[in-house]
Order: sequence, then structure tokens, then C-alpha cells
Amino acid sequence: MRFIITGPPASGKGSVAPFITKEYNILHISTGQMFREEIKKGTALGLELKKILDQGHLVSDELTDEMVRQRLNQDDCKNGFLLDGFPRNINQAKYLDAYLEEKGLKLDFAIALVADKDIIIKRLIGRRVCQTCGKNYNIYFTQPKKEGVCDLCNTKLVKRSDDTLEIAEARLQIYNEETAPILKYYEEKGILLKVDGNLKESYDTFLQIKEKVNAKWLLLSQKEK
Repeated sequence: MRFIITGPPASGKGSVAPFITKEYNILHISTGQMFREEIKKGTALGLELKKILDQGHLVSDELTDEMVRQRLNQDDCKNGFLLDGFPRNINQAKYLDAYLEEKGLKLDFAIALVADKDIIIKRLIGRRVCQTCGKNYNIYFTQPKKEGVCDLCNTKLVKRSDDTLEIAEARLQIYNEETAPILKYYEEKGILLKVDGNLKESYDTFLQIKEKVNAKWLLLSQKEK
């Protein structure tokens, strides 16, 4: 199975992804994580990416396309994947289709999480991350047992440099202008699944996704007969 998952920043893509990948035995590929790993290495590319992301801007199509292509070419993607953070615009969506067509493959479903702006803003500016295990918390929704400390690692939680109100607003504007149009693109292909991203529990969001995937898969299978 080959999926993409899209939605506004902090709509829950990263939180629901582990449930999807476990259910369908596929790999989770997050472009955001790929960028953060490059930044952590302190390479020239990483420094360039940090500057772009700290300003709330998007990484160029050319750079992102190439990073995704190289990742999808690896052997661990053969059983399928869940792309998180890509495509972010129509050009990237078409690039992905062309890449898959080259391989004799196609995208099965595009999952779109839909969430209210006030919830998204609180999720972004309230997010705190464990520096050791990467677990996310939120001062509004999911606080740790001990303030400022990870429940699992007992490590101090930090706020990401891009989790500010100004950058949150900028990221939402970019999403609405650049990424939201891909929903129509995938809807016209008949593979778009819209899911409520406002739910508190990620597992409940996953159950919606699973139900919609199974129903759509059954419908498509019947049409092919």
C-alpha cells in the first residue's frame, strides 16, 4: 500500500502515522524528519534548511523532490510507504505520480486531515519535545506528569524554534495557498480520504482512516470486477 498523508501543520499527521504504518506494514517517511536530521548533522545543507524552516518557509521543490526520490529508491520502501509532508503542492504531486509511473506503481490513497485553526495554533505554540526520545507533549492538551520533563526519559522538554505564533500563522497561510489545492487534485483521481483531525486521541483518528480506507478499497475493487 502506498499512501500520502496531508493536512495543515499540527493536524496530527505525525501522531497518527505509527498506527497506519503498523496496520498496513509499511514505512513512514517524513520529509520534516529528513530535514531535521540533516540540520542536526550541521552540514551546509542542514544550515540552509534551518534558515528556511526557521522563517516558516517551504524548502524548494527541486531539493525536496530529489531527497524524496532518493529515499523511495531504497529497498525498505518496496512493501509500500506513508509519505508525510510530501507532496506539498501540485508540482510535487505530479512529480510523485511521474516517479511512481516510472516504477510501474501508483498511489493508493491520499489521506487529508482537516482541523480547526484555533486547535492547530494551540498544538503548534504549545508543543514541547523530548530531546532524547522525541516524544511530543503539549501544554494545552497533553502535559507530562512532571512539568517540563518527559515521562519516559526524565529528560527536559524543549520548544522547537519554529513553534511560535508568527511562524504558525505563516505556515498556515502557506498551507492554504500551496498545499490545500492538492486535495482537489487527488479528489479528481478518486483517492482522497478526508478525516477529522480535531480529535484528541490519535488512535481515534486512525480508526476513522482505517474505516475509510477499507470502504474505499472495497468500492474500488468492486468497480474493477
